[in-house]
Amino acid sequence: MPKHSQHRRRGKHALDADDLEWLESAPETYDGPPEGDRWSTWDQSTPTEKGPRPYPDWLVTELAAVDTEHGILKTGKEADVHLISRGVPGTDRVCLLAAKRYRSAEHRLFHRDAGYLEGRRTRDDRMNRAMAGRTAFGKQAIAAQWAVAEFSALCRLWELGVPVPYPVQIVGTEILQEFVGTHDGYAAPRLAQVTEGLGELWEQLVAAMVTLAREGLAHGDLSPYNLLVHEGRLVVIDLPQIVDVIAHPVGPSFLDRDARNVATWFAAKGVAADPNALATLLRKEAGLLP
Repeated sequence: MPKHSQHRRRGKHALDADDLEWLESAPETYDGPPEGDRWSTWDQSTPTEKGPRPYPDWLVTELAAVDTEHGILKTGKEADVHLISRGVPGTDRVCLLAAKRYRSAEHRLFHRDAGYLEGRRTRDDRMNRAMAGRTAFGKQAIAAQWAVAEFSALCRLWELGVPVPYPVQIVGTEILQEFVGTHDGYAAPRLAQVTEGLGELWEQLVAAMVTLAREGLAHGDLSPYNLLVHEGRLVVIDLPQIVDVIAHPVGPSFLDRDARNVATWFAAKGVAADPNALATLLRKEAGLLP
């Protein structure tokens, strides 16, 4: 790749002595941002690849904005989540975003995808075979499919009023979403770390799960580790495996498992939470029981 092509994706903080010498000889070809790590990717997404309108007031959408990396918030087998700030240089226009980046084909992908992918076959037989065989192309297709599935789920649930981070945009296998935490970059704790206000949080969670069930959906992997608590409000995260409980061959079992995982945890903390009662409620709301 020509050297000037590399510079299109690098900010001044990444420049070494050789870079600076090259810039002096050909400055007119350098179009990197004046600061930060990259130009904002906002204009790289189509309207359908951006979050629901109206866009929140806090979201920076100016084309002059730049993205700056601040480290990893969470690592996982399928994706890593990075903290970035998007701001307009020389102004106070800045917001914090969580960038979820699904792993590329050369890394181990999706340790739990077999059951979830049952309900997600495409019309392209070649792609289905590649995904089933976990070829390099198939793994990349899986990564893209999971990213699209999660972004679509976030958009749908946001519009339904389910407490999820606002989905900003998707670019390839990167999802940019609202950062849930403090203004200085400290992420909200997971439910598993919280010891106070559990009765109210349980009520919030049941309401969210009922809303999902009424839409014929289950989170698919719900646990105290993919629920955040921010200023007394429960926020549901990690949604790539969201399941259509009607279309999926064993969809109701995902409702039952979600109910069992969360209700058992709350019950162990002294909250009046019954796994069987919650599972029955969710099945009724989904239209699976009379």
